[in-house]
Parts: sequence; structure tokens; C-alpha cells
Amino acid sequence: QVQLMESGGGSVQAGRSLRLSCAASGYPSALTCMGWFRQAPGKEREGVATIYKSGVNRFYADSVNGRFTISQDNAKNTLYLQMNSLKTDDTAMYYCAAGPCFAPVWVTGADEFTYWGQGTQVTVSS
Repeated sequence: QVQLMESGGGSVQAGRSLRLSCAASGYPSALTCMGWFRQAPGKEREGVATIYKSGVNRFYADSVNGRFTISQDNAKNTLYLQMNSLKTDDTAMYYCAAGPCFAPVWVTGADEFTYWGQGTQVTVSS
């Protein structure tokens, strides 16, 4: 059974950086698409970034494009999200997601992902 475990969240000041990690176990080779989603209190879940086949395609939400980078290390079965120039609006619970997709998935395609982690909290203060 596939399991996803996020780590790397924390509290930082605006303008600083954080790197989130998502370790996958249980048939990770079948997880052709992976992504990061976030949800702030009182708001709907939002797609942040997705990656297909370890980087053949990458998509970003407009709100993070140019500041966040999604990457994947297959040797470590780990997905990353490098977050630079953090803003207070980036405060949210961040979730890792994965699935056996047959095509690239845009950030709005949360329903395409089968497996989800428990989340890691990111808090950005001014």
C-alpha cells in the first residue's frame, strides 16, 4: 500500500525559504504523477505544483510560479517543494499527493491523485 509522509514544514518570516519533502513507500515506481496541494483555514484546497514522470512536465499555480520549485528524486523515492520568497499568503497545511497517472496533471486536477499524505504546516509571519 502506498504511503506518503510529508516533512519540512515550520514557521518562518516572510521572504525566507523552506523545503518540503514527501517520502513515498509501497510501489513508488507506479506513481507517475505527484503534486503539492495546500489548504488554509477557511479556504478551499488549492493546487500548488504538480510533476509528471519525474520532471517531463511541471505545472505551477500562478500564485507560486517563479518562487516555488517542485522536484523528484527517484533514488530516494522523495518529492520536494522548494519554497523561496515566502509570503504570508503561503500560510497553509501542505499536502503531498500521488497517483498512477497516464498523462500530465494540471494543478487543478486534484481528483486525479489517488494517494494523499497527512500534511505539514507552513506558517509565514510578516
